[in-house]
Amino acid sequence: MAQIHEFFARVDWTGARKGATTDYKTYSRDYDILIDGRSTIKGSAAPPFLGTDDRYNPEDLLLASLSACHMLSYLALCARKRIKVTAYHDDAWGKMEMKDGGLRFTEVILKPFVTIEADGDLEKAKTLHEDAHGICFIANSVNFPVRNEASVMFAK
Repeated sequence: MAQIHEFFARVDWTGARKGATTDYKTYSRDYDILIDGRSTIKGSAAPPFLGTDDRYNPEDLLLASLSACHMLSYLALCARKRIKVTAYHDDAWGKMEMKDGGLRFTEVILKPFVTIEADGDLEKAKTLHEDAHGICFIANSVNFPVRNEASVMFAK
């Protein structure tokens, strides 16, 4: 596998259609994320930062990226170890607060809930979450702790 991977995204501020940035409290924070060949993601600032709650915001997307990266890393490890995952969901949580003079994420907790086939190795399925965390590209790229509180159970 190549050791360098490049990714490209275009972000267009669509809020300009509603007027210029003449006042901090009233300009539109709406934007589109465009990646060739994919559906457009409609974004805005989070409501506490004067955006709207009907669009994705950067904080949502960061949390979702951490969750998705962990899930994909975990599923890959399970496939390699022949652990048959039949369901997976994560109720991820993140906290932002003032630190070192600025507002920033200070922690994220991933709460994956995994179901494996009844003949699987439950203990191995649990420990693979630690391994997945170690290889998750996104978790290894942020400067705050990303913890896991995983649950694994057998399918019924």
